[in-house]
This record gives sequence, C-alpha cells and structure tokens, in this order.
Amino acid sequence: MLTPTQIENLNVWIKEAYGSPEELTKQLDKLIFILHFLEEEVFTKREIQSAAELLKGFGEVLE
Repeated sequence: MLTPTQIENLNVWIKEAYGSPEELTKQLDKLIFILHFLEEEVFTKREIQSAAELLKGFGEVLE
C-alpha cells in the first residue's frame, strides 16, 4: 500500500511529467505496446528511451 507521502509524490510527478493522469495512461498504453512488439528497427531509440524514463520516474516516486 502506498503511504500518503508516496501518493502526494505520485500526484506531483504525474502533473509535472505528463500533465494529467489521462496522458500518463496513454503513455503507459504506448509502453505496453512497445514492449510487446519490441524488435530491432520497429521503434526509434527515442521511443524506447521515453518508455524507460517513464518506468524509472514511476519507480523513483514509489521509493
């Protein structure tokens, strides 16, 4: 279970990084799609880096 501080940090991170929960949801959907079809030359390096940054940021908020 998340602590109140983690919830607040998560809310701040979502707003600062993605603007809204809906935009974060879109990015998570894209991440799932990328990981499902990850093969050479299917996605740009930047798309993969963006997906990794999303997961990294999410993990840092939950620490």
